[in-house]
Amino acid sequence: MSYRIRFARTRGLTYIIIAINVIVYVYTSIIGGDFITTGDYPISLLGQVNYLVMHGWWWQLITAMFVHVNIVHIAGNMFFLLIFGLRAEEFFNTQEYLLIYFMSGLTGNILTLLLGPYMISAGASGAIFGMFGAVIIYVRRVVNQPVGGALMYAFLMLVLSAGLGVNVLAHLGGVVAGLLIGYVLATSRKTQTIYKYQYSYQPR
Repeated sequence: MSYRIRFARTRGLTYIIIAINVIVYVYTSIIGGDFITTGDYPISLLGQVNYLVMHGWWWQLITAMFVHVNIVHIAGNMFFLLIFGLRAEEFFNTQEYLLIYFMSGLTGNILTLLLGPYMISAGASGAIFGMFGAVIIYVRRVVNQPVGGALMYAFLMLVLSAGLGVNVLAHLGGVVAGLLIGYVLATSRKTQTIYKYQYSYQPR
């Protein structure tokens, strides 16, 4: 028995988000005076400085998703966003895609705030890990495969991403949020008739 999923793509959304990240990087480079490395002023203004967030600068929980500390940082994140984002476009509509992206990024940043009160961080990696988690669990859930494999892949990605100066808390929060949202969306696909997603199987 083989399974086939037909769907409509969410076209171009990944490229739009990448463009926003690049525009923000250019802006922070201009106000920071350095294109290679983002200066302290842009990070303190738009990155996530947990001390400032706890004293009312709550918007940093959102803006930090689009700020990167240097050109290597943004290049790496945008590469993985391109991979996982384009894959996510194949399964999720615009609203679902944005829900996964922002809820994953926000969850990672909130976890960073709660468990790393003196940390300073920035980057889209929490949101990107969320896209990854949502895609891998969605695919397995829709075709009735055990989700344990998706959890194993998620854990492996967390281990591989760990390193000096890496905000593992953001990665963890992001991937957990993505896994949960992807699981819920996949389950709803199996119990509801949605015109954009038709599920069928062919015996052989």
